[in-house]
Amino acid sequence: MLSIKKYAAIDIGSNAVRLLIANIIEEKGKPVRFKKSSLVRVPIRLGADVFLKQKISKHNQQRMLDTMQAFKLLMKSHNVEKYKACATSAMREASNGNKLSELVLNETDIKIDIIGGEEEAAIIAATDLNTYIDKNKTYLYVDVGGGSTEFTVIHNGNTITSRSFKIGTVRLLNDIVKKETWDELEVWIKENTKQYEKIDVLGSGGNINKIFKISGKSLGKPLTYFYLTSYYNMLQSYSYEERITELDLNQDRADVIIPATRIYLSAMKWSGAKDIFVPKIGLADGIIKSIYYDTVSSNTQ
Repeated sequence: MLSIKKYAAIDIGSNAVRLLIANIIEEKGKPVRFKKSSLVRVPIRLGADVFLKQKISKHNQQRMLDTMQAFKLLMKSHNVEKYKACATSAMREASNGNKLSELVLNETDIKIDIIGGEEEAAIIAATDLNTYIDKNKTYLYVDVGGGSTEFTVIHNGNTITSRSFKIGTVRLLNDIVKKETWDELEVWIKENTKQYEKIDVLGSGGNINKIFKISGKSLGKPLTYFYLTSYYNMLQSYSYEERITELDLNQDRADVIIPATRIYLSAMKWSGAKDIFVPKIGLADGIIKSIYYDTVSSNTQ
């Protein structure tokens, strides 16, 4: 007996807004399978408004409404049964974030949940992470976003500790991350990883996925600290325009990729990790899993 359902996750980040539609495949006697059906990404970059002016501009409010309307129609045409929309750092910090979520609900019927950094880390932990990790190893999981980065120490398959820091790519681009925040992160990583003899970094986020794809490495193989440092230095030797024309990066990726790489390299340096593994998972994947296992509230289409 085969059953296929469709669930959707909307991830409203500081750099981009994503809609992930997944097939949930249930077959008698076999473990449930989660298969990506469609992924749409719109680079609204709410964080550029919020981290500088504390509010979302009228222009980006309209773009959000248009995007949510489009997502609603896409979910309808895909026959999505359940969905959950989560907003992170930018909407959380915007003085008009709640007002915008009410506007979206009134105009599109899509309910947005504005979640905290710890809840975000917990949803990400609900992903297929366990299938990527060796139960006998220790990892520092680093999920880089536009407004914040979530760090989780995983030892022998168990989450030891987790914390969200206001260090994100859009914040760094606008030069609004204080030295004290970097210092605090350095202390936290060193304190929480020093007792482990060997540690690897697990990296998630659009930028590390892009770097991994460019590297040509096969899935499951890590990028080395040396490779990432070389790539970081190479990126900095190109202008923003050259990163678009010569390195073939999208315009909304060509700027944030540098601060993102800096965050991953810092995490590797302070934890003493020589390798970074890229499992290609994120908040949207975690939302789909959390809907299925009923660990979060969801909405019907």
